[in-house]
Amino acid sequence: MLIIVVIVFDFTTCELDSNKMIITVLSIIDTQRTGLSLSKMMNQRLERLAQELQNVHLKPLRAAYPGCSDLVVYISYTSSYTIKWRVVNDVPREIEQEVAKYCGKLGYIEWKTDTVNIFKKF
Repeated sequence: MLIIVVIVFDFTTCELDSNKMIITVLSIIDTQRTGLSLSKMMNQRLERLAQELQNVHLKPLRAAYPGCSDLVVYISYTSSYTIKWRVVNDVPREIEQEVAKYCGKLGYIEWKTDTVNIFKKF
């Protein structure tokens, strides 16, 4: 049986504004590799990239989609330390496409798994 433990670092959100969505990017790290110095460095890098994605790259979405209340994106590493991303809350398809565009430009790949908590309406 595989048990996955998720630790969330750098949970920061944009300032609250009723006319703009709140964008949150969470870095999800692998707790099984935390003792290694390379893993520690890579996890710090992931935290920095999460902040950058939230505060720089996705910031234009706040003004472009004022009707949405929030956007939550998880980022993590694949086994080969490629960055993967996933929108985890229920947002319009256009916003997911915009996130995909920004993440694609950064070289991130889409996170395709059912093991992460996903809060979308089906």
